[in-house]
Amino acid sequence: MVEFKEPEMKISSQEMAEARLPLRYRDYCAHLLVPLNKCRHRTAYMPWKCEEERHAYEKCEYEDFMRRSKMLAQLKTEEKKN
Repeated sequence: MVEFKEPEMKISSQEMAEARLPLRYRDYCAHLLVPLNKCRHRTAYMPWKCEEERHAYEKCEYEDFMRRSKMLAQLKTEEKKN
């Protein structure tokens, strides 16, 4: 059995509330979404701007998805064994 380490929240609930992040986006990648949203507002959502911030946020979301997928696969494997 592989133990999966829970990621650390790098931004507080208060900071997320101050940044007015919707609840569904308050996950382990929220610390990257706050500067991305600030950049988007500053550049009027121009798609060629804020590329580095967007890439970092999307990569974080993908890695979090893969972590959760592996956890689910492990749980299903353990259930079949029992």
